[in-house]
Amino acid sequence: MKAKIRKIATFVEETQREMERDISPPTRRAAAVAVIENPCAGKYVEDLSELMAIGEELGELLTSRAVAALGIAGPSAESYGKAAAVGENGELEHAAAILHPKLGTPVRRVLGKGAALIPSSKKRGGLGVVLDIPLGHKDAAFVRSHFDGMEVRLNDAPRANEIMVAIAVTDSGRPLARVGGLTKDQIQGEDGLR
Repeated sequence: MKAKIRKIATFVEETQREMERDISPPTRRAAAVAVIENPCAGKYVEDLSELMAIGEELGELLTSRAVAALGIAGPSAESYGKAAAVGENGELEHAAAILHPKLGTPVRRVLGKGAALIPSSKKRGGLGVVLDIPLGHKDAAFVRSHFDGMEVRLNDAPRANEIMVAIAVTDSGRPLARVGGLTKDQIQGEDGLR
């Protein structure tokens, strides 16, 4: 593995009640986070292909862990998202190199599909920075019930020369979703939008 991983953490959230109403079945989302050494920290690097290759590795590893945390088969996942935070000696382009060129293909392979763009966020921060992972339906971006997000943080990451990388998946949309729009049973799956 090209990535020098210091730590991996997995988070699972399960909402059973909301606004004094039972949620049945509960809505669940999971995120897997890797804290890695940033090989480009502290210097300008023109060719970011090393980070792109790391993104490809982490796409499969983190998606597999998030799906396993939910205890579901990959194709049963409904939403996904990705995020990265670089430490102070990194630049946002390092996060972009991990998240964008190659990470998506292995995510979709683990999930068995994924026609929609994978929502993403990137930021720079110090120890304990919150990663905001946007979520959207994996096959149809217009499914409003699945517009969501998940926050995760690690108290000791990212260090100055590190990058925190996260993949989140869900087995459902938001609890009590009721803002209209395309529903998941109306998905056509042709263009990633509807």
